[in-house]
Amino acid sequence: MNIYQLFVRTFGNKNKDLVFDGDKSRNKCGTFADINDKALDALKTLGITHIWLTGVIRHSSMTAYPELGIKSTNPLITKGKAGSPYSIMDYYDIDPDLAVSPQNRMAEFEDVLQRIHDKGMKVIIDFIPNHLAREYKSLCKPMYVEDFGVNDNKNVVFAKDNNFYYCPDQQLVIPSQQPTVTELVEVPWLRQVQLPQFYEFPAKASGNDVFSPNPSVNDWYDAVKLNYGVDYQNNCRCFEPIPNTWYKMLDIMIYWCEKGVDGFRVDMAEMVPVEFWRWSIDMLRENYEPVMIAEIYQPHLYKEYIYAGFDYLYDKVGLYNTLENIYRYGQRADSITNVWNELQGLGDVMLRFMENHDEVRLASRHFVGDAFKAFPAVAMSALMNRGPFMIYNGQESGEDALGAPGFSGDDGRTSIFDYAVMPKHQNWMSGGRFDGSDFSDEQKRLFGFYKKLLNFRLNSDAINKGAFYDLMWVNPWYSNFDPQYVYAFLRYHEEERLLVVINFKLDESRCCKVKISDDALEYMMMPTANGQMLTAVDVMTGEEIQYNINDVGTQGIEVNLKPADVKILKL
Repeated sequence: MNIYQLFVRTFGNKNKDLVFDGDKSRNKCGTFADINDKALDALKTLGITHIWLTGVIRHSSMTAYPELGIKSTNPLITKGKAGSPYSIMDYYDIDPDLAVSPQNRMAEFEDVLQRIHDKGMKVIIDFIPNHLAREYKSLCKPMYVEDFGVNDNKNVVFAKDNNFYYCPDQQLVIPSQQPTVTELVEVPWLRQVQLPQFYEFPAKASGNDVFSPNPSVNDWYDAVKLNYGVDYQNNCRCFEPIPNTWYKMLDIMIYWCEKGVDGFRVDMAEMVPVEFWRWSIDMLRENYEPVMIAEIYQPHLYKEYIYAGFDYLYDKVGLYNTLENIYRYGQRADSITNVWNELQGLGDVMLRFMENHDEVRLASRHFVGDAFKAFPAVAMSALMNRGPFMIYNGQESGEDALGAPGFSGDDGRTSIFDYAVMPKHQNWMSGGRFDGSDFSDEQKRLFGFYKKLLNFRLNSDAINKGAFYDLMWVNPWYSNFDPQYVYAFLRYHEEERLLVVINFKLDESRCCKVKISDDALEYMMMPTANGQMLTAVDVMTGEEIQYNINDVGTQGIEVNLKPADVKILKL
């Protein structure tokens, strides 16, 4: 499974003349129509099987559509002009920004859903179960659906069938956004600014489990925590009978499954009790088979959430963080061994990635600063296990998220809060042709790498079905190997045998002799005829390496690695 995270708002935005903190009319916005047949053909050719359409459900935004009854949300609780796609305003609605004709936004979403399916790919969308926008009000809910909080008892902190948590008799205090004295002196016109007011009484708990009427600027002050029957104050879990919120959230997942959505990337799944997931996924799969991916960062919960029904889990704190530490802080390459050891057999259910909307771009100066030098991390993530691998739109074009578009700041991430663009991605988009005709030579080479890697991954039984064997134990530092910078492993299935050797040293070559243990040769059913000469072929370059089978366990296979090089050798 190769997943492409596609942030609709930026993916199709062709505007090249942005202004800082510009609104939609000035900075423009990508739409579903931009995900046209040419785009989908190009993604299919790239090796993509699943498209994660990000930011499609209507969320907080400073863009109003009065003709549709949609007001702009209060700027005090809206992050950026475009707003956070994770501050949901209506679980049953499509964000009007993403439609050519906002009044037909659901139809346009259904059209792109059909286009993707017609190309043989599947669609994943976000499901945000932990929190919703403070000004949430559904305009598109079915007649039988009761809005959140309508029947809540607001005089108590917690009640099992309340949808929210409350701070009784206390008013919400939004983090101050008033200009400082210094700013007033330097920018006198700010004296005249009249900031709007936001009134919430009683205050609701904020999205990141802040049960206080005074969330800080670093809290999820724009969102409200949903109540699944957990009484945090008294450390009590009240799940019998089923809490009201459970039924409401299950109905939302069913609604999107009926639209034809093939799966959900579940935002902050670990902040919702696992008991809900056991119940809801079981109920959901009575009639549907959605792929369920949990955003989760607590390894001690991994098994619980898999047993609850999730198909895949984020591997952020394991492989991603390890690779980040190798690049940024000089951690040893052989520390990767700890990743699969600590997962205790769960490697194949981990979603691997090196970019997504939360993480810094690989080509950004805040990370590697060079998309080519990121090859080792990308290949490691793509080839280590049988689980899914994901790339983020623009990654394949070397997007570096240079500069500050507005609220997001210059942080090395493509903003999800602003009406922003991806300039390097625009070269691939080429005005809607999606043929890379505006690519530089370097971008063509980068795109070619991703295309070859993703398609190889898609068609290799050794990757999709095969076993993993870590070779680091048989290649210690005192041999002709460098475990500080080089990592080697095997993937094999029946007669397809792969030796992967990766050099994480960004500015130096390495010449290594990689030994393969006798038991690994036995597992792979390698030929063992005395003195037999064999050939290893690099699947990325076609380069051939000759070796004697008798020397594999003693002297090793000689592999020459350039700086930041990856060798995928078919034995």
